[in-house]
Amino acid sequence: MSLKRPVVLSFSGHDPSGGAGIQADIETIVSHQCHSASIITALTEQDTSNVKKLIPQSSAAIISQANTLLNDLAVDVFKIGLIGHHETALAIYSILKQYPHIPVVLDPVLAAGGGAELSNERLISTIVDLLLPCTTLLIPNSEEARKLTGLDDLEDCGLALLELGCDYVLITGTHEDTPSVSNQLFHDDRVWETYTWDRLPASYHGSGCTLASSIAALLAHGLEPVQAVMEAQEYTWNSLSSAYQPGKGQYNPNRFFWMEDDA
Repeated sequence: MSLKRPVVLSFSGHDPSGGAGIQADIETIVSHQCHSASIITALTEQDTSNVKKLIPQSSAAIISQANTLLNDLAVDVFKIGLIGHHETALAIYSILKQYPHIPVVLDPVLAAGGGAELSNERLISTIVDLLLPCTTLLIPNSEEARKLTGLDDLEDCGLALLELGCDYVLITGTHEDTPSVSNQLFHDDRVWETYTWDRLPASYHGSGCTLASSIAALLAHGLEPVQAVMEAQEYTWNSLSSAYQPGKGQYNPNRFFWMEDDA
């Protein structure tokens, strides 16, 4: 009997250190018993501490790969991570417009966890003008929410991002100087839900990728967005709470924590 799994197509960067980007997407999507298809938006030179170089892939190659996959696979959800260049954003937009029925989960990776800038004003403008109106669920951290809107107050940011076309916006609070982590979900012109999580002690590589991919996979299984957001946060928190340190920098989420024997 043929095994049928929902398909998530990820657009994201390649992380040679194995902690974030496409690798994080694949690990997370497979953990949710989905099929992970992927298109590399950019190659990177990076380690577990920071990104040292970004090498965008050609728009033509991205569009050609996407068309080939979409002619073959019944994609249930698009997940978008690192874009890296405004021409890449334009290429992704051209694909999304062809498939308006496929939900879009967008994690706007504007900077690396180590602080390296991975965007500029032109890319941010392209994301705001073209990609946000196509987005089902946007997942910026607090710093990204401020960059996308030019506002400071996070509630103002969330409401503004809804006005820019997103159906749902989940602003994560790990970058805020607070004792616990507060994540705010916005929908229907208001704060829909606020989630509070214990703040974990380390710095993590690929936590945003993990959360966004988890939400995408759960949507692919047919969950409603609010339920997917709740379950994905729990999966991500468990991945972070059992993280490990493969190098000299940030910790890697243990996205296969569920496989390990408690003993």
